[in-house]
Amino acid sequence: MVVAASFLAVAARMSLVQFLGIYFVHRAGIDVTTVGVAFLCESLARGLLAPMFGALSDRVGRRVLLIGSSLCTAVILPSFLAITGTATLLIWSLALGVVGAINIPVSSALLLDLAPPDRRQSVLALNYAAMSVAYTLGVVPAGYVAQEGYGLLAATSAAGYVLVAALYVLALRGALPMEKPAADASIARNTLAAFLDRRFALFASIAFVFPLSMGMLVTVSPLYGAELGLGEGYIGLVLGANSVLVAVLALPVATRIEAQGPFRLLGAAAAIIAVALACYPLWPGAAAAFLAGTVIYSFGEVIFSSAVPAAVARLAPPGLRGAYQGSWALVSSLSLGSALVLSGLISKAAGWHAPWLAAAALTAVAAVLLFALRGWFLRRAS
Repeated sequence: MVVAASFLAVAARMSLVQFLGIYFVHRAGIDVTTVGVAFLCESLARGLLAPMFGALSDRVGRRVLLIGSSLCTAVILPSFLAITGTATLLIWSLALGVVGAINIPVSSALLLDLAPPDRRQSVLALNYAAMSVAYTLGVVPAGYVAQEGYGLLAATSAAGYVLVAALYVLALRGALPMEKPAADASIARNTLAAFLDRRFALFASIAFVFPLSMGMLVTVSPLYGAELGLGEGYIGLVLGANSVLVAVLALPVATRIEAQGPFRLLGAAAAIIAVALACYPLWPGAAAAFLAGTVIYSFGEVIFSSAVPAAVARLAPPGLRGAYQGSWALVSSLSLGSALVLSGLISKAAGWHAPWLAAAALTAVAAVLLFALRGWFLRRAS
């Protein structure tokens, strides 16, 4: 039921969030850079609070935080329809970021609590595959519904999160397995523990390219496609195809590479992502470039989607799993959230192709570093 809750949460969120950039820019008439700043504020709130909520869940448990987060999201997410300008957009974004700060690290920590240590990457891959199917089922029809109006999308999103809360209530009854942190360590100390760990700090300073690239795919590519004249229906269909590929391949790939450890193939994943990002501006034809970049991206995503959180789990000391997942959520949120605002600024200065080329070059550098340091991380992981 935990995987089912993740499935519903992704379907409810992404059926709406995927198209909010288009809604705010093309229908609400808000400047793309302002929208990017608002998305960044949401990511900042989500990321900055995630380590605290992760550490708190290590103390009080995962159950109450996940149920509360789902119910709050059911109220906040569809209220985008009430946004009338910059001020209300920023308030909405910050509120959404606060509730998101609970769900991401705590749900990841819960899965890792329930999974056997030698099967964590496969369990994470199964969960990611389920979320990819949910993304497809949410995004593909939502693209066509969005062309008619956004009210129905708001209603279905709210209903979806109410169901998520109900599933958590049913699934998380009774005692749950969880490592306890040291009794003498405060929540504040545990919140900062990951960033004081040089292994985690180095890993995060390189691996941030993965959520950054995901931000390019999720928030930038729909606007990029719209600027090139592609319809929302086609954009949703192609992004849905990405999810189908990931859903089909994620678990078999994770099962096959799990014995090698989560660090070994991250360099290869980054190299694939760099090629995919370069396809968007360089592949001939707007529709073909959008399709090629998205499909190639999928093959890198099936590796990093389970390998990165598994790597973070390997770096975490006993009792700090939630805190470390929260710290990675901070890095991930900042990276993902900055994609649109940075792309908006770069595109105004050098055109819409420039952000994709810059992201591709940065990811290629990360690929070299991850390949060179794969053995070092593996030896020093707990």
